[in-house]
Amino acid sequence: MNIFFDTKQLYFIPQYLPVYRELEKRGHKVTLAIYPSTHDNIIEDIAKKENLNIIWVKNNEESLNAYKEGKADWVFFGNRCKFLDELHSFAKSIQLGHGVGPKTSYYSKSSTNMTVRFVEGAYRCKRLYELFPEGNFFDVGFSKLDPIFNKDPLPFDIESLGLDPNKKTIVYAPTFYPSSIEKFHKNWPEHFDNFNILIKPHYFSISKKKLRKQKKLLEHWGSFSNTYLAKTEDYSLVPFLALGDILLSDASSAIIEFAALNKPTILCKFLKVRLTYRGPFRYRFERRMDEDYKLYSEIAEPVEHYKDLKNVVEKHLSTPELKEQQRLQLTEKLVGTIDGQVSVRITNYLENYKK
Repeated sequence: MNIFFDTKQLYFIPQYLPVYRELEKRGHKVTLAIYPSTHDNIIEDIAKKENLNIIWVKNNEESLNAYKEGKADWVFFGNRCKFLDELHSFAKSIQLGHGVGPKTSYYSKSSTNMTVRFVEGAYRCKRLYELFPEGNFFDVGFSKLDPIFNKDPLPFDIESLGLDPNKKTIVYAPTFYPSSIEKFHKNWPEHFDNFNILIKPHYFSISKKKLRKQKKLLEHWGSFSNTYLAKTEDYSLVPFLALGDILLSDASSAIIEFAALNKPTILCKFLKVRLTYRGPFRYRFERRMDEDYKLYSEIAEPVEHYKDLKNVVEKHLSTPELKEQQRLQLTEKLVGTIDGQVSVRITNYLENYKK
């Protein structure tokens, strides 16, 4: 089979890569179609380091032509596709979402029917069928975590980052909006100087001009001796999840991903919300966030104010069994089966597909 991965964003790659490897291993021709961005040189480096087959496409029209000329059998998408009807005249489509977060877009991106959407767990599969009864949804799990459960080698360790392997490690993985970044203390790594801190922000926080204030704060925190701020080339959250002892996050799917490893997770509920999302306009915020967001307070320990954060972190590190049952139950609900075999199930489906 000829299989393409439509790669509009750098952060799609960690979800695609385990599937890419499994397809490649079985002798299928696989290609990442990359759209230009501000970090083309980094993508080139990643492709060379990971030995990936890539092509460059400038826009939707060019990518459609590439799939047609490349005789694509299947094309993976991380989001919606604007040229689905044209694509379906010669190939089949797959939606493989890059995250399992609580935003309504998780569900709304299935408003156009792809040949199949691979889904994380029976609960989400059921909800998608209720919303889009004509769709084709297949429960496989979350491929991004396969390398951790398969114990694949990590690209770095705590010591190689210049941090202390004898200290516990906090991973802070905020999203770009609604975010907790602006509500953290300006010198918060100082308050946690008995820990290593790994900061892995959303790609937009370090690449979008309108988020330059977030970037400035992040770079300031990265200057502390106990802190490592992910570089753009550290495109995958996976090694950070593997190295962390506890996770701090807000509205990011990182909460679910880390909890799936059965490690303690803290939900930072002190968010910076736009004026147009506050008070009588809060319904706009709630409309942006899916009802699954309410489950975050069950799977993770909610913290309403930054001043309470350190005590809560220390409490959960000293007794990591707190919320363990909730983590296990909700992981099954929100992530599905986690056994390192998600990419195998996806590949089996494609190889055995009959229209």
